[in-house]
Amino acid sequence: MKVGKITRISGPLVMADNMEEASIQDICYVGDLGIVGEIIEMRGDVASIQVYEETSGIGPGEPVQTTGEALSVELAPGIVSQMFDGIQRPLDVFAEKTNSTFLSRGVKIPSLDHEKKWAFEPKVAIGDEVIEGDVLGNVQETKLIQHKIMVPVGVKGKVKAIYDGEFTIDEVVCVIETNNGDKELTMLQKWPVRSSRPAKEKLNPSVPMSTRQRVIDTFFPVTKGGAAAVPGPFGAGKTIVQHQIAKWADVDLVVYVGCGERGNEMTDVMNEFPELIDPETGESLMKRTILIANTSNMPVSAREASIYTGITIAEYFRDMGYSVAIMADSTSRWAEALREMSGRLEEMPGDEGYPAYLGSRLAEYYERAGNVVTLGTESRQGSITAISAVSPSGGDMSEPVTQNTLRVVKVFWGLDSTLSQQRHFPAVDWLQSYSLYSDDVNEYFDQKLDADWSDLVGESMRLLQKESDLNEIVRLVGVDSLSEKDQFILEIAKELREDYLQQNAFDDVDTFSSIEKQYYMLNTIISFYNEGINALDLGGYLSELLKGSSTLRDRIARMKNVSEDNLQEIKDLQNEIKETIRDTLQKGDMAND
Repeated sequence: MKVGKITRISGPLVMADNMEEASIQDICYVGDLGIVGEIIEMRGDVASIQVYEETSGIGPGEPVQTTGEALSVELAPGIVSQMFDGIQRPLDVFAEKTNSTFLSRGVKIPSLDHEKKWAFEPKVAIGDEVIEGDVLGNVQETKLIQHKIMVPVGVKGKVKAIYDGEFTIDEVVCVIETNNGDKELTMLQKWPVRSSRPAKEKLNPSVPMSTRQRVIDTFFPVTKGGAAAVPGPFGAGKTIVQHQIAKWADVDLVVYVGCGERGNEMTDVMNEFPELIDPETGESLMKRTILIANTSNMPVSAREASIYTGITIAEYFRDMGYSVAIMADSTSRWAEALREMSGRLEEMPGDEGYPAYLGSRLAEYYERAGNVVTLGTESRQGSITAISAVSPSGGDMSEPVTQNTLRVVKVFWGLDSTLSQQRHFPAVDWLQSYSLYSDDVNEYFDQKLDADWSDLVGESMRLLQKESDLNEIVRLVGVDSLSEKDQFILEIAKELREDYLQQNAFDDVDTFSSIEKQYYMLNTIISFYNEGINALDLGGYLSELLKGSSTLRDRIARMKNVSEDNLQEIKDLQNEIKETIRDTLQKGDMAND
């Protein structure tokens, strides 16, 4: 280790000289306490070090030791169901070792348990030729995740020895004969967080990721391998939207990064996820979840590293062939950490004080999402779906973080404070939000459901947009000035808003809706609209139509509370629509006679 000397300290930025042998991105141990830092700039023999712990009490003249290694994560069995901080320190082990609920400085603990033994089941035989990415064997990490032990990047050759049994992550499980001699492989890999893991080929994402949130799946879907942003002002429900997607999305694994947000939000995740049952597997959601917590009261520089830690872990499981969703809450807090470090480095500021490279750093992060063909002879497919909350100050969508994010993502779920104040959740503004995946996803669901899904979605959006236009007229001259058809459109749009788009995250039934349930619900509302318009065309009166179908409309309003096991109830309701409206028309004719 090369030893330098501290010359200056400015918050989480430490300057040290006599560091000519060090390199940018090297990890250092700073001061007598040996707190962790990373070199982010070199000027001659002077290194600027971003420190991941509090620097109070450290002074000039104290030593700085460089490791010569980049900030890396440990990748091995034992990751799933764990909670780490921004640089992959396990928080439960940290608390146990320090006997404190707060981070103590200078404490060195391994990221994973190096003493626990895992049952390794080999999948190759002696004499097999293997290349990077090939699966050597499996470890059943949780009931939901089978951890595939892969040949590391840059290694290929003939299997000389392969072992079966229980091993720690440091014990040799395979020996490969390479051109440069024998290579002993363990179940542990390390990977620098700021470098993306390679893949054989990147594919266009086309398979939808079902979030089970109706407003998202219906109007603004995201694909497996896509990227989405959730901007919105304070209190609009960004975190709840991300929690809901993390809970119910049809992915194999979720990496949830709490980046600079309040600690109670991560506490909610820790308390809820172990108790919730995945509807696909019947197992606890925590068995497919990895949490990375760098809350607002934790070191600001570790916040900048946290999303890279999360995306690197996501890439590792993507390489196993899994579909992974990574939630970052929120990238605005990450950008603020970037701005703080940039200011301390005295770099030229860009818009609103953010560094000029903000846009490129955001693009680099989102580019690591995607649908890929992995390395290896099997050609597995894996995906990472990146969904990030953005917290623009005062809800100003023109600020730099939001604008640079929208340049690179293809899905925009814009949250509206007016909707949230009306207690309409999720508060996704259906008139401002968009998804560039809609056409592909609608075509996919048309085939999967063997139905006219895309027509239903198009008609529903047309009605909601028509409602917005009609409300302008109503505000000027009143609802009575509208034709009966237009008044009926307002009633149907209200049903779409309140009975379909509105969804209660805290209701045991309504918290998620399968795509089949969404189809039956939407088809019922649109069928009621079509039959109602036909009745008005035949001379019926709106007042009679609404009065005669009041019971029917009450049942439509309760569709969201129908369980997934009882969808026949919604189908039966749809069959009653035509009969109810016909009876209403006949009674109206008799009354007129």
